[in-house]
Amino acid sequence: MDKTEGRLRLKESAAEVTFSVKVVPRASRNEIVGVEGEVLRLRLTAPPVEGAANAALLAFLAEVLDVPKRDVRLVSGQTSRRKVVAVAGLKAEVVQERLARVGARHSLMD
Repeated sequence: MDKTEGRLRLKESAAEVTFSVKVVPRASRNEIVGVEGEVLRLRLTAPPVEGAANAALLAFLAEVLDVPKRDVRLVSGQTSRRKVVAVAGLKAEVVQERLARVGARHSLMD
C-alpha cells in the first residue's frame, strides 16, 4: 500500500481473520488509504448515519477481498471510526495479499 506507516496486524483463528480498520466517512470515493500503526485506514463515500458507513465498509471489504458479503462481519466499533472486522474463509496471508493488491491501485471506484 502506498501510504504505509506500519504493518497491518492480522489475527488468524481456525475460522476467520480479524483486523482493525479506521474509517473516514463521506469521502469522495471508496479507497484504501494505507496503514497507520497496525490499523488499515479506509475512506468511504457513505455517511455515518443509521449504519450506512458500516454496510459500505463490509461491502467494500468483501469486494476487495473477493469474498461473499456474508463472510465479512463487524466484530466491534459499530458507532466508532475505529472498528474490528472479521473475514471468514481466508488465511491471513491471502487477506494481506489482496489488500496490498488493491492498495497498490490505491482505490476502487463506485
